[in-house]
Amino acid sequence: MAEKTRRPRAETPKGFRDYFGAEVTERKRMLDQIAAVYHRYGFDPLETSAVETVEALGKFLPDVDRPNEGVFAWADEDQDWLALRYDLTAPLARVAAQYRNDLPSPYRRYAMGPVWRNEKPGPGRFRQFYQCDADTVGSASVAADAEICAMLADALEEVGIPRGDYVVKVNNRKVLNGVMEVAGLAGDDKEVERGIVLRAIDKIDRLGVEGVRALLGEGRKDESGDFTKGAGLSAEQADVVIGFTTARRDSGVATCARLRALVGASVTGADGVDELEAIAALLAAQGYGPDRIVIDPGVVRGLGYYTGPVYEAELTFKILDEKGRPRNFGSVAGGGRYDGLVKRFTGQDVPATGVSIGVDRLLAALRAKGRVAGSSQGPVVVTVMDRDRMADYMAMVGELRQAGIRAEVYLGNPKNFGNQLKYADKRASPIAVIQGGTEAAAGKVILKDLILGAKIAESATLEEWKDRPAQIEVPRADLAAAVRKMLGQ
Repeated sequence: MAEKTRRPRAETPKGFRDYFGAEVTERKRMLDQIAAVYHRYGFDPLETSAVETVEALGKFLPDVDRPNEGVFAWADEDQDWLALRYDLTAPLARVAAQYRNDLPSPYRRYAMGPVWRNEKPGPGRFRQFYQCDADTVGSASVAADAEICAMLADALEEVGIPRGDYVVKVNNRKVLNGVMEVAGLAGDDKEVERGIVLRAIDKIDRLGVEGVRALLGEGRKDESGDFTKGAGLSAEQADVVIGFTTARRDSGVATCARLRALVGASVTGADGVDELEAIAALLAAQGYGPDRIVIDPGVVRGLGYYTGPVYEAELTFKILDEKGRPRNFGSVAGGGRYDGLVKRFTGQDVPATGVSIGVDRLLAALRAKGRVAGSSQGPVVVTVMDRDRMADYMAMVGELRQAGIRAEVYLGNPKNFGNQLKYADKRASPIAVIQGGTEAAAGKVILKDLILGAKIAESATLEEWKDRPAQIEVPRADLAAAVRKMLGQ
């Protein structure tokens, strides 16, 4: 007996998902708005291949002997390892090096597209997701960092996050390095302790000062009883670090003064404070005050990656978590200066700075604020009452399209008219165009307002029905004009 052929399972791979009409439309609209801001700032679009060599992505691989760890990788016929891009910054570094003789310097580009990470998926965490980046390569001036922060603020407002519902926070890795020096944590022999301290600082918003202090010392036991080993700092060392995490004051000037006192004689720390003061002055000159952009020592991100200013966009409005508790929405974008990445290719220092927006998180924020509809209006559907008159129906849909109206002819089995209306409903169609033999002989068409019809079926008053019936008959010659009027165009 022949073995039965096994059918493939119709399911997405673990950690991946599908996006349908409204979601794709919302994302494209948002990215178009962001791109318009980037374009206004003089940045050019760049599209790179989804596939890079593992060598080009090597910085992100935890183990070069296992090149598929962390990325989706494979060996090609030449035994070279290739991988799906992990982010949009590594391809930029490769482009900047490959085309350095052709590109202007500084090179200003933005890029938008999917990236892939071979990591364990979880709730809201997928192996494929969208990124939206803007970077300046080839400028060591902190004016480039200030510009990125201003552009990020403008982009958030452009997509519908009002002023007061977000803040762009700016810090500097050099300041943090200076604090580490003062706390006695400089040098290769203190790398483990520094790692624990930096992770502890990053948890200040969640754990508070005392929780971070515990992690700086012997360690901390959480509510479940799990114990996290601390950095083993003395009380004096911990005071220096805590002083850094609580250094923010009412103004950028006051915050920088406090940071300058904390870094003491550290040359690196003082350089970092100088850069923060310069960024604050440049932003103030453009009208970006603390209602939009602030100096905040609490920003700790990409610590092994960034070399100077770092920044993060945080949304400050409240949402309810899965247990119904209010909490801040949190970060939707981040970036900073990374002067060492292009050097991997060229052997020469090439300064760079940039930002990456979390597309899915920003879309979720816009939905939470009611700034996106969550649904998309479908096309006008021209129904088919007589399959022998398909040319007439195609002529109607052609007129509607030429008038700039999204429209389609029903191409399923027209035998059951009810199924055509069900189809139109599933397509979220606003209007169905109907013309049977009687209407054709009279030179008329019937326009059925499907949205109003549904509302009337639910709750509309008699007066509303009389004012705008859900179905009207119009001359065939007036089809496009009548549909446009019903659509409110």
